[in-house]
Amino acid sequence: MSANIQEMNTVGLGTLSVGLIGPSDPRRKGIAHALVGCDITAVHEYATYPTTPSEVLRLQEYHFDAIIIELDSDRDAALSLVEQLGSNAETTVMVCSSQTDPNVLMQCMRSGAREFLPQPIAIGTLAEALGRVAARRPASRAGREGDGKVFVFLGGKGGSGVTTVACNFAVALVHDCGHTALLIDLDLPLGDVALTLGISPQFSAVDALQNHSRLDTNFLSKLLTNHSSGLAVLPAPGKFPQVEINREALERLIALARSSFDYVVIDAGSRYDLSDNTLVEQSDMVYLVMQAGIPELRNSHRVISEYFKSGGSNLELVLNRFIPRAGGVDEEHIAKALSRPVQWKIPSDYVAVRRMQNEATPLTLEDSMISKSIREMARAACGLDTEPAKKKKKGFSLFG
Repeated sequence: MSANIQEMNTVGLGTLSVGLIGPSDPRRKGIAHALVGCDITAVHEYATYPTTPSEVLRLQEYHFDAIIIELDSDRDAALSLVEQLGSNAETTVMVCSSQTDPNVLMQCMRSGAREFLPQPIAIGTLAEALGRVAARRPASRAGREGDGKVFVFLGGKGGSGVTTVACNFAVALVHDCGHTALLIDLDLPLGDVALTLGISPQFSAVDALQNHSRLDTNFLSKLLTNHSSGLAVLPAPGKFPQVEINREALERLIALARSSFDYVVIDAGSRYDLSDNTLVEQSDMVYLVMQAGIPELRNSHRVISEYFKSGGSNLELVLNRFIPRAGGVDEEHIAKALSRPVQWKIPSDYVAVRRMQNEATPLTLEDSMISKSIREMARAACGLDTEPAKKKKKGFSLFG
């Protein structure tokens, strides 16, 4: 066991999800910057106040641990929103304002706000308030313990693009769906999740697996690296590891991840020895990523026959780098070869993928055909409409 692992202290797991609402870009960005300093896993920003009951309902469907409402842009609209959200015991409503008048503070509390954050916001003040949110969370969300969903990405063949799809899917779960998510790179020993996302982790999945006997939520939290999108990441190591993954270690890691996050995404590459342990049987959905080539189709058919003999309702096929009418194997023959249809087709866009690789910027944070396809996958996995509501010039938008 490394000295760094031995010296790690135990603090609370930073898996709070926060909705941040404020029309003023400078004020909202200031709060968002402070949240980053508090190491919050998922922050979802909204540039407008919701104005209709249906818009408020859509906001509530994200089940945020806390919603921070910037007061100064429109006090009446903000306080009306506080009143509508304040009755939800699962969510702590916070108000942020530069106005420190006691009458304003009392008005906010009477409307249902549980925390008042003065602007300019201090990270220490915000961290203390979020600590109180975390303390309330187990009581209000005890029913969610262990209920996080697990999505496993496997490749029909090496080089099928599993890591690209898994990384962007995981970012979309946080960015589009507003939930907490953890991405685990089990494509050992040479997984590329950290490189793809442009992060520099101190610890890896190997540290978790090798120390599974002492693994708990606090210990796991110190192994994670947060991506700028709010996604938590447990990457593959930067060095070539000597590790043997056993069933007990893998089950322990998945169970803890599931109990701490809304969604757990696992990049398993082509590690079918892991499937034989526990990945397939414990997953809520397996995405088998392939390309329209004979070797990939042959391997994918073998995987389906081996691991999904009974039909595999928790399996969806992803055709990556898809080029319609490009010759070669068409969709009809692909479905026939695999004995089941392809659920998702991700278009080929070499320029966008190369840019992502060079700049380490997830495609799902940009606008492209690949981004649209993967975001649709993520929204479907969250139980949301695959087509997000279009942003209007005025009014509330879930993508503001």
